[in-house]
Amino acid sequence: MITADDLRAIPLFAAIPESELTTVASLAADVQLQTGDWVVQEGETPAFFALLQGELAILKTVGRDEDQIGTFKPGDYFGEVSLLLGATSVASMRATTPSRLMRLEPMEFHDLVVSCSVLNAQVMRTMAQHVAQVQQAVVEAPDQAVTIIGDRWDLACHDVRDFLARNHVQYRWQDPADDDRRDATGDPRQFPIVVLRDKTRLENPSYRELAARVGLCVTPPLAEYDVAITGGGPAGLGAAVYGASEGLRTLLIERVAPGGQAGTSSRIENYLGFHGGISGSDLSSRALRQAKGFGAHVVVARCVTSLEVASLSDSPRQHTLVLDGGDRVRASTVVLAMGLDWRRLEIPGAQDLAGRGVYYGAARTEANSVRGKKIALVGGGNSAGQAAMLFSDYAEQVFIIIRNQSIEETMSSYLVEQIRGKANITVRPDSDVIALSGDQHLEQATIRRNSTAEEATYPVYSLFVFIGATADTAWLPSSIARDEQGYICTGRDMRDLESNPAMPKWPLERDPYILETSVPGIFAVGDVRHDSVKRVASAVGEGGMSIAFIHRVLHGDM
Repeated sequence: MITADDLRAIPLFAAIPESELTTVASLAADVQLQTGDWVVQEGETPAFFALLQGELAILKTVGRDEDQIGTFKPGDYFGEVSLLLGATSVASMRATTPSRLMRLEPMEFHDLVVSCSVLNAQVMRTMAQHVAQVQQAVVEAPDQAVTIIGDRWDLACHDVRDFLARNHVQYRWQDPADDDRRDATGDPRQFPIVVLRDKTRLENPSYRELAARVGLCVTPPLAEYDVAITGGGPAGLGAAVYGASEGLRTLLIERVAPGGQAGTSSRIENYLGFHGGISGSDLSSRALRQAKGFGAHVVVARCVTSLEVASLSDSPRQHTLVLDGGDRVRASTVVLAMGLDWRRLEIPGAQDLAGRGVYYGAARTEANSVRGKKIALVGGGNSAGQAAMLFSDYAEQVFIIIRNQSIEETMSSYLVEQIRGKANITVRPDSDVIALSGDQHLEQATIRRNSTAEEATYPVYSLFVFIGATADTAWLPSSIARDEQGYICTGRDMRDLESNPAMPKWPLERDPYILETSVPGIFAVGDVRHDSVKRVASAVGEGGMSIAFIHRVLHGDM
């Protein structure tokens, strides 16, 4: 319990009259922390804190690294910057020793600042110091960027840029063709060349090699886990956060970068709690930081090539995941959250121009390059609508090409309204792209009006494709049931499929859990699951729900 005597030891409150001090103490929470406990993390909704005992580290994310930029000692206070600016926390605070704090909620803090002129003046002075401290840390941070050298239209160069961007690794790109890039030298056959922060040069590196060299985790730290998650989209990240936060040894394996397709969305405006919208990249970055903060191990640039299912008679019962390169990791339970792969255009020119004007998904790394250009998007779902809004801030003209008669049939109404309000976005209904052409880069697209069979060719600088997705589940063992399109069957699907002799049968007397596959202890969540709801919120929910059932499995309810 916070008392007036506790507050009197804090210089900020020294000049406050006794009666007011007693009132503040009655409103304050008494927060006790152990070493390593978080007070608040960067990006979270803050409160006002004053440190009574112990010591806190002030941590700020600069680039991809989290650096300690200062320390709070007894008598120090913080949180006023974010509260007075109406923003989220600009830094993280973590206890380095057992600590005790007082906490005031935002409303109580505002009332206190307004009612007490002495305290108001002191808070304003300290606020300026705290802002300057954060600014100085950012300015003095060492250069975190790596340099990519390669041809503008080289597919491998595009892939490396996209890989680093999606993993939140800062980079600069240099084209050897630019006259002012004298340092952009090398054998063109070895492009892209990646120059690391320590000036080491990597020639045409693999994702795995590049990830390891820029400090990402590419090898599971442990040989055994309680739960292993394949895929780092919203469903996989949801499972990782809930699994790790509930004390499970949790491993997440992602072949490219956490976030999945949702991570490439320019703005998700209907996700609970973000009334102003949030980019898919920001949402996945927050979830990743949260999962790691709870202790989840996150491995990137690795694929699970096969899954060896344990026998029901094994004790302990552990499944084995085999990674590309031959690494093997065992897990008592598995969550399949691979998401989907973008469906490819099967038209003349599409394959040859992939990465050179033709992109699958939003390809945010290309946003600046389309400045002042005419571009097109194929598809009428929310992903296409979000990308259209992103690129409309750069491009001269954005065309949305759909087979349906209107985007209202397949797109959320909030996006439809936004697109209608953009003068440089044009929807071409009842249409298909039937051919693409260009020399080094996409130059033209041929579009057919389906109802009339009329064809016309237009100049197009870039084409972004959102025509649905497919489930890549062929690598799974035959004991895991899938539908005709490869989506994984779960829960009640097992009972519904019992009459099909080609489908694997559920082996236990109990019914499978809602998200459980035909193999006990293996779950499927998110878009890869049969008959799933294709929404970020539902994917996150399924990831968290799978952990509730995993606890039952781990406690012997097989």
